[in-house]
Amino acid sequence: QVQLVESGGGLVQAGGSLRLSCAASGRTFSKYAMGWFRQAPGKEREFVAALSWGGSWTSYADSVKGRFTISREIAKNSVYLQMNSLKPEDTAVYYCAAKLLGGADPVGYDYWGQGTQVTVSS
Repeated sequence: QVQLVESGGGLVQAGGSLRLSCAASGRTFSKYAMGWFRQAPGKEREFVAALSWGGSWTSYADSVKGRFTISREIAKNSVYLQMNSLKPEDTAVYYCAAKLLGGADPVGYDYWGQGTQVTVSS
């Protein structure tokens, strides 16, 4: 029912920019948090950024604050992650996720996309 599809990953040089997109479908997301996570090979998945669909808040990991911007386009039911000043350490598979605010699990995300690879060359 709920489907999240990421796109926009690719290979960029350090210092470059990339915009990831997450197309969400199957539900009205007005009461959801939408987040971006990433996982590098052999490492734990980590939080990158999130927003409330209603637009009341955004949140960023310290490692990306000031470089990445999360946003949503309501008409397209899409969430974006604008990534600037990319570093090799940003290399990872990036996942879009959705979490019902006020749901049974106060922390975990309920739905996940398939991921899109971002590779930053040095």
